[in-house]
Amino acid sequence: MGVTTIVDSGGLHMKVVDVTEDTKNLFCLCLEDWSDEAKESGPKRCEWFERQEKLGLRAKLALDDNGVEGGMIQYGPIEQSFVDGSGLYFIYCIFVHGHKQGRGNFQKRGMGKELLRAAEEDARSLGAKGIAAWGVVLPFWMRASWFKKHGYRKADRQGISALVWKPFTDDAQPPRWFPKSDKRPEPVPGKVNVTAFSSGWCLAANLTYERAKRAAAEFGDAVVFREIDLSDRSAVAEWGVTDSVFVDGKNLQSGPPRSYEWIRKAIAKRV
Repeated sequence: MGVTTIVDSGGLHMKVVDVTEDTKNLFCLCLEDWSDEAKESGPKRCEWFERQEKLGLRAKLALDDNGVEGGMIQYGPIEQSFVDGSGLYFIYCIFVHGHKQGRGNFQKRGMGKELLRAAEEDARSLGAKGIAAWGVVLPFWMRASWFKKHGYRKADRQGISALVWKPFTDDAQPPRWFPKSDKRPEPVPGKVNVTAFSSGWCLAANLTYERAKRAAAEFGDAVVFREIDLSDRSAVAEWGVTDSVFVDGKNLQSGPPRSYEWIRKAIAKRV
């Protein structure tokens, strides 16, 4: 790692560079170093990054011609991810900063396309048989249709979440979602059970985790907080879930991160 790629996308010059020790914190905050919410959940993401980097995780940033970071991508061996597959690399997330706050809007400049191209080239050089990604089938963040425009095929679908992939070799096998499971943690009699399934890779999911943990602690012995580590893929296969928080068996994590007050009220109703 450490190689800089200089590209010209539609007449705009930019650089795609590897994340370094100097830019690791910015990467862990998903370029939102201006956001208090990002700072709240960033440390857990940094723990995930440092752990996964030893297992082959790769991460890159896109810089504009002024050297300002505007986009990022993270990908690694699919065997270390929350997706069932072999011999592929898996894109956890590709993101181009689009907020007016902070560093500003970098979208519609071709950064996403160049980040994707750089990741594909890197995965090929590492001997991957193909590369996979996930996206949603609705028209918002991480759209599956965007990947399809860049040559990706549908591999699997679970609800609104689609798996897409681009094989590099004839013997590559498509990825699959792990099957959903009805398994849930055993309740503790007389207690409210708050269970957080957490891997640490997603800043938004980490925000729900941190808020649920803090809210549960407010109720003392009346609430049992349990964390199940999903960074081990066998746990994903066993429980059939990705990052989520359950209160007495009800999933709180759907859509954008819930506010601390909302999560606290959800727990209080059960106490």
